[in-house]
Amino acid sequence: MNFNLTQMPARNGKPRKEGITMVMDKGLSLEEAKQFIENAVPHVDVIKLGFGTAYVTPKLREKIDLYQSNGIPVYFGGTLMEAFLIRNQFNDYISLCKDYNIQYMEVSDGSITIPHAEKCGYIEKLSAIGTVFSEVGSKDAAHIIPPYKWIELMSAELSAGATWVIAEAREAGNVGIYRGSGEVREGLVQEILTKIPGERILWEAPQKGQQLYFIELLGANVNLGNIAPSEIIALEAMRIGLRGDTFGLFLNK
Repeated sequence: MNFNLTQMPARNGKPRKEGITMVMDKGLSLEEAKQFIENAVPHVDVIKLGFGTAYVTPKLREKIDLYQSNGIPVYFGGTLMEAFLIRNQFNDYISLCKDYNIQYMEVSDGSITIPHAEKCGYIEKLSAIGTVFSEVGSKDAAHIIPPYKWIELMSAELSAGATWVIAEAREAGNVGIYRGSGEVREGLVQEILTKIPGERILWEAPQKGQQLYFIELLGANVNLGNIAPSEIIALEAMRIGLRGDTFGLFLNK
């Protein structure tokens, strides 16, 4: 940090297993990625190339190499994997990850229906060659999953080999663990946490109010995802009580 302040919450050091920040890159240019890295390296743990953008991103290999050479792992959005699956190209997906030296993978079923045992099979296969995020929850706002089912799915996917389970919210933060307005489904979150360890969950939280909710609930080292590149410094300040929303959170009163 740039200077000394007392009464600051401890942030886990990198490489982190808890307190991770996942940034969603939805199409930064190579030059924009270079500018982002100037501020990002200490605060970003992993970058997701959102949904299927990797397929159409210019200079993809150069951008992935840029992130990786600065110590930031990269992975393809789960929608891209689903695009491979629905075309019966799972082995091609594995080859793609190996070709780009991608060691983090996301397994999701937000856009297509995959029998859960089959999904767990994909998690098991990919966890043998890399680190797996598995996403739970539907991208369809009309598809409401009861809390017991969230717990059942998350538990099974962690047992299958996922390092973290992602609580679905989409890039807008208006489905899954949130209502259409972006409001947190607090009862759902609280019930999930009775059975699933918080350090094994990555909460998609693109909106400031959502980030605030989870920091207040679980502290500075909560796992947060789908963060916009432009918000990375602001989020880190919020995590440690240097933004008005969390200013008094960690002070000894």
